[in-house]
Amino acid sequence: MQGEFSGETENDHLRARIAWFYFVGGLTQQQIADRLRITRLRVNKTIGQIRADGSVLVELRMPLVDCIDLEEKLKAKFNLEDVSVTPSMPDYIEQQRTIGEAAGMMLDTLIQGYKGIGVGWGRTLSFSVRRITAKLPTGSWVVGLMGGVTRGSGTNTFEVSTALARALDVECHYLTAPIYCHSMESRATLLMHEELAEVMRRAEDAQVVLVSCGDLSERSPITPINIVREHLAELIELGSIGEILGCFLDKDGGVISHHVNESIMALPLEKLRKKPVSILASGGRNKIKIIRAILRGKYINRLVTDEDVARQLLIGRDD
Repeated sequence: MQGEFSGETENDHLRARIAWFYFVGGLTQQQIADRLRITRLRVNKTIGQIRADGSVLVELRMPLVDCIDLEEKLKAKFNLEDVSVTPSMPDYIEQQRTIGEAAGMMLDTLIQGYKGIGVGWGRTLSFSVRRITAKLPTGSWVVGLMGGVTRGSGTNTFEVSTALARALDVECHYLTAPIYCHSMESRATLLMHEELAEVMRRAEDAQVVLVSCGDLSERSPITPINIVREHLAELIELGSIGEILGCFLDKDGGVISHHVNESIMALPLEKLRKKPVSILASGGRNKIKIIRAILRGKYINRLVTDEDVARQLLIGRDD
């Protein structure tokens, strides 16, 4: 890859990392120095030079060669349309923010020409709206791809889809039901409601979707939900390693055979597979297994993740 960026020297690459961590990642100069194992004085001097020569436009003027290399390798290995890899951050929330914003940038370049945009839930996706600048034609809409939870957190499906619709200045449609119903029968009964059925049709019709995924740790917003908490041990025993759109998968991307998976009020995964544009935005080492499973299952065609996860995906390790 080095030959493709003839102007990229070792010093240029270090400057790019310092610039990214400082201007995008929000790290302090001391945190950057510790992370890159250089002096704080060097970090301070480099930031001053970057400001002076106009290189603050990091995304356009200072490509991170090893991240670009990872992107190309991931595209080839998993047959993806596009990949964006961000440097890994020491703080988990900051990692979600940088991945979310990178996903927003990717989405922003893809939605022109489409009227229906579907979105999932999670903190990572809540950050994506910050980078939305596109304007869609009259009659465009956003739809939530799954039901919601009863508490507000800024990451609920309803809140994320509302924020995206506001950023795009379009109408929003909600699956106004819980993520999990009591049974297949109760799900079917809810979908007999004309308005809910119409929203589900919109979820199926949306051609561009942005989703995230969850592991089974305490960090996941899915594990505190009553029905999941009650059956979590069973799901794990059956081989579950995480979820996408509330659907629990095994390590190879297979759908776990359990009644929890049969009661989800969300876009079915076989419909997700058929979307022309589908972006998975997720990172952090705790997500490696579920991200790999989603890629193995070929549920999405674009990925936004962090550098550590990208490397693990390429070498085939889950830890």
